[in-house]
Amino acid sequence: MKVLVAGGGKVGYYLVKTLLDEGHEVSLVEIDSRVCHTIATELDVLIINGDATRPDILADAGAQDANVVAAVTGKDEVNLVICQLAKRKFGVPRTVARVNNPKNQRALELLGVDVAVSSTAVIAHFIEESMALYHWKTLLTFHRGNMHIVEMELDPHSPAVGRKIEDLNLPRDCVLVAVIRGEDVVIPRGNTFLEVGDEILAVTRSDVQHELVQQLTGKKPHGLRRENRLGGILRGRKQVD
Repeated sequence: MKVLVAGGGKVGYYLVKTLLDEGHEVSLVEIDSRVCHTIATELDVLIINGDATRPDILADAGAQDANVVAAVTGKDEVNLVICQLAKRKFGVPRTVARVNNPKNQRALELLGVDVAVSSTAVIAHFIEESMALYHWKTLLTFHRGNMHIVEMELDPHSPAVGRKIEDLNLPRDCVLVAVIRGEDVVIPRGNTFLEVGDEILAVTRSDVQHELVQQLTGKKPHGLRRENRLGGILRGRKQVD
């Protein structure tokens, strides 16, 4: 894969190094000649000293052949311009922008950036999830963070215990996909009764996730805890219809 990285600061340097280590073809654009010289002595990579918001500089770095352009400078507005140029001028299939101010993340996505990454927002999200008060885990996040696969265990105080799924007032844009009951996996249907100790797997949109927790626990969550991986959840359990 051919990747053009704009911005040779710490983020850009380690991104280039990681991509090279993984066997990708990488080029780098950096406006500071001293930074270019330092990186050139450490990494075997094509480096263009110039302003990545200029089409001719991006062309010199091979934007016309790039599969991905990653703009990781310290300025959100610069990263946006680079990504827009990559898309509109060079037809780059995928653009990634570093977002320094998390308030700008959604704006960059609306303006055409394929992936806008805010390290501040990511860290804040992990802190919030680590403070969860209930046995509720986010197993997987997808669709730009808008959708989640989540798991929770019903305790004796859950208002959902003893009720059929069709009688629950679940929010829209969420669906219960499995009920893990002991060694069995129950495929949930409208007439499935929920029991104490059931582990519920659900797919939910991020903006109704807290509402789903409240409906199943009867309590308002203050955060959600992330599980690092999905693997192994269903291992050794038989499926029950």
